[in-house]
Amino acid sequence: MTRWNQLTSEVQSGLLLILATAIALLLANSAGIGPYQDLLSLSVQVRVGTLDIDKPLLLWINDGLMAMFFLMVGLEIKREVVYGHLSSLRQLALPGFAAVGGMVVPALIYVSLNWHDPVLLQGWAIPSATDIAFALGVLALLGSRVPPALKAFVLALAVMDDLGAVIIIAVFYTTQLSVLSLSVAAAATTALLLLNVLGVRRIALYMVVGVVLWISVLKSGVHATLAGVVIAMAMPVRRDADGHSPAETLEHALHPWVAFFIVPVFAFANAGVSLQGIGMDVLSNSVFQGIFLGLVLGKQLGIFAFSWLCIRLGWATLPENTSYRQLYGAAVLCGIGFTMSLFISSLAFQHSGSSVELVDRLAVLLASLLAAVMGYGILRSGRSM
Repeated sequence: MTRWNQLTSEVQSGLLLILATAIALLLANSAGIGPYQDLLSLSVQVRVGTLDIDKPLLLWINDGLMAMFFLMVGLEIKREVVYGHLSSLRQLALPGFAAVGGMVVPALIYVSLNWHDPVLLQGWAIPSATDIAFALGVLALLGSRVPPALKAFVLALAVMDDLGAVIIIAVFYTTQLSVLSLSVAAAATTALLLLNVLGVRRIALYMVVGVVLWISVLKSGVHATLAGVVIAMAMPVRRDADGHSPAETLEHALHPWVAFFIVPVFAFANAGVSLQGIGMDVLSNSVFQGIFLGLVLGKQLGIFAFSWLCIRLGWATLPENTSYRQLYGAAVLCGIGFTMSLFISSLAFQHSGSSVELVDRLAVLLASLLAAVMGYGILRSGRSM
């Protein structure tokens, strides 16, 4: 898939995301809210011998389908490290610094507004995320107005941001642990690494072991989506004499499923925010303020300031044919947290009550919309400054 075709695909998937979100909001704020909630709470059970997995449909989406999403993200990260925009320290410097700023500053803004409540503090990572599909989709809509080097910067930044999200989920959103399940997960991980070391290039073998890994991680207390990242890291990425790479083959196979099915389904399942009973007083809610300001203000300040500092110190240069105004527009655009922020939110407040869950999702949706409009406007206005 060429870069242009990939960006065109992101536009289409972005439109599908918007449609899925709109349908979820419509159902959640109409007579359809009952069937909508019943569908998501529908019990889905899989039993094989003594193995029994019984979860609501919503958790199958968040734990199962999103594991496939993170598998593709992991494959993308590995490819970029070996062949792409993250393959050297010089290439890594600017998007790396920008990603750190884009995670740290929004988190600090959220913490400063919610430090008084340990429960609310659990949401500190929500405004630190960026939605790759939406950000690249907006860039594709701008066409030639955005220099190719700036598109590459945003892609590398988004990859680094996703890596940060993976680490955050692993370290901060892991609950009670099962030693037995962790032991099985460790054995499955070892088996995956052995397949790589022995030069095995059959994707099916990695996926069979990967299913065992996913089940054991699901049962262990560590979030099951991390299994996708482990599988990706074990998948061989080096190309053979014919130019074939198992990791790239799997990434290309997963991309349409992730873009046109998994991410829209996740949005449909998680974006259904009922606005009933929500008034202007939500603006004074510290969770709403922390997420909204973190995404709209913190993202742009963190990414632009850290990028400027990296360039001024001589560790990196401004992307080719890119002005500081365009760099700032890209920083604003990265405030689109949407699906990634919603996902982290589902982990942060899963035991905190519906009132918090409604407020945080509303903040993510409104902030992402504003960031998209602002970023599009700045980048469309030209390259002055």
